[in-house]
Amino acid sequence: MDYRYDEKPVFRFNSLISDSHMQAKPTLWLRAEHKPKEARTAVTPTAAKALIAAGYNVVFEASNQRAFADSLYVDAGCTLAEEHSWQQAPDDAIIIGLKELSASLGPFRHRHIHFAHVYKGQSGWQTFLNQFNNGAGTLYDLEYLVDEDGRRIAAFGYWAGYVGAAIALLQWSAQQNQHLLGSLMPWNSREQLLADVQTAIKACGLSPAVMVIGAKGRSGGGAVELCQACGLKVTQWDQNETKNGGPFDEMLQHHLMINCVFLSKPVPPFTTMPHLQKPGRLLSVISDVSCDPFSDANPLPIYNDCTSMDEPSMRIIESSADQLQPLDLISIDHLPSLLPVESSEEFANALMPYLLSIDQIDTGVWQRAADVFNRKSAEAQSEVGD
Repeated sequence: MDYRYDEKPVFRFNSLISDSHMQAKPTLWLRAEHKPKEARTAVTPTAAKALIAAGYNVVFEASNQRAFADSLYVDAGCTLAEEHSWQQAPDDAIIIGLKELSASLGPFRHRHIHFAHVYKGQSGWQTFLNQFNNGAGTLYDLEYLVDEDGRRIAAFGYWAGYVGAAIALLQWSAQQNQHLLGSLMPWNSREQLLADVQTAIKACGLSPAVMVIGAKGRSGGGAVELCQACGLKVTQWDQNETKNGGPFDEMLQHHLMINCVFLSKPVPPFTTMPHLQKPGRLLSVISDVSCDPFSDANPLPIYNDCTSMDEPSMRIIESSADQLQPLDLISIDHLPSLLPVESSEEFANALMPYLLSIDQIDTGVWQRAADVFNRKSAEAQSEVGD
């Protein structure tokens, strides 16, 4: 599917800004994503134009997979740089991305803004943060940009839940025809995605029962909305229903379970592999929107790796004489990239007021994020030293 705005033109790469230290405001460097098929961005062309009007120098890297064509950034007044050239950016540039970087790309000497997924005991977190220690850089993790009340100022949660529910229903529909869902490409709009899901369900002639755990959160709200738009009955669970700890037999009596709970500390698991082997299980699709298999706080310790857009689901239990239903798991860690334009626009709009004040990076949400980084990077350094 063609989901990009405009067509990508052929460019001659401009020389990079070398005198950014003469400017009152820092250079903001929008990097191309290293993660395959990540089409979202934290800075849309409209947002870039507003930043330039506010006095910032905005450099963006060319990208074939970003949902917004390079020409739109050029038209907004940005300076074009080669893909993945951020390591050569001026020392005072602030590097803005979305998804995590590999520790092998360090040491990191710049100030970086992206989702790093390294503060909750994930595998390799010490190695990654020590690459900041080695380069004297700073990480401002997007997940930890919070206001004075500790609420995140920008998130993709709603879109993750919406898409996660859609993919679960598409996989369930594929199951009815005895196969797994094939490779995914981004949709042009939520209307197109919804229409595709409704068509798939209608073709099955069945109405699956759905459970959403974490239904009161942003992700859960998106998942519930998608399912209800398809005319499905949704069992909505949140903290009250899960406070006594799992495993939960009620899960097994639904055809689909969509997990939208992201935890910071371990809890009794919602289910386990032995639990899923109980006779009479109806459950045949789990969509783990939170997708945190590398953390000790994962409430679904039934898998060890994420799935991908190329292979959206994995079969974790085959059908048998005792278990008539197979069980497929979806665990894509960048679901909103399947609706990249709408999710990017919403995220960028929420982030913009704070980017406009990033020349005061030692205050407010930026300082709170730096405080978390400083504490965690010190822990990483200490553990290596031990």
